[in-house]
Amino acid sequence: MTEQEYSDEDDLVHRYDNKSSKNFTPAFGDEENIEAISKHIEKHVGKIDVVFHEIVSDLVHLDVHWVKPSKQFPFQTLVTSGMSDKPMSVPAGFDLEEYRYAELCILLPENWILEGLNDQTNKDNITDEKNYWPIRWLKTIARFPHEYNTWLGYGHTIPNGEGAAPFAENTAFGCMILMPSLSLGGRFYTLKINREKTIHFHCLYPLYKEEMDFKLKEGFDALLQKFDLFNVTDIVDIKRPNTCL
Repeated sequence: MTEQEYSDEDDLVHRYDNKSSKNFTPAFGDEENIEAISKHIEKHVGKIDVVFHEIVSDLVHLDVHWVKPSKQFPFQTLVTSGMSDKPMSVPAGFDLEEYRYAELCILLPENWILEGLNDQTNKDNITDEKNYWPIRWLKTIARFPHEYNTWLGYGHTIPNGEGAAPFAENTAFGCMILMPSLSLGGRFYTLKINREKTIHFHCLYPLYKEEMDFKLKEGFDALLQKFDLFNVTDIVDIKRPNTCL
């Protein structure tokens, strides 16, 4: 992190130019942590159909758990495990110790093509970025706080580069914001491992660049009002209107 600035709403804006370590650091999954997360997913979302494993991992070992659509949850749910193997570096003096551990999820519509994924290797068979970008961004953001010695939490936004370039050619989304998943319900939000460790599950909501800029200028609550006005949900919809265009 080389520079700090503030948005119009006095939110701190961080720009990350260099990783905390450029050396590859092999990582292996915490089996107890993975098992606890798996049980949590199956208790509150549904049976895990496939786990997409990494063969070689840097800093943390990231797996993605795939729950296919059900009657109760008619969408595809993807949840990470491994981000919470290590604590994030929360800022001192803000009483944020409880939020050092996190995992991510993203909800995709029933017709989103994921069948090309290979659960035996991190080199999956989805060659079309139009289908793969949600998974890529799950992994990118899950590794981000460990790469840059920082933290991520509720309301944080992460753009695709300085200009929030579109994730793929089929969408103009170029940023992610972390919020709770309303569709999965409050019982899914946290998982208490022990007295020192509680995992918080954040959902990725893709944003247009204009929505990111609006949030930085007018504030998070103002963006939520826009979402309410346009009935934006936590299920990815690449055809949804740009609420700030």
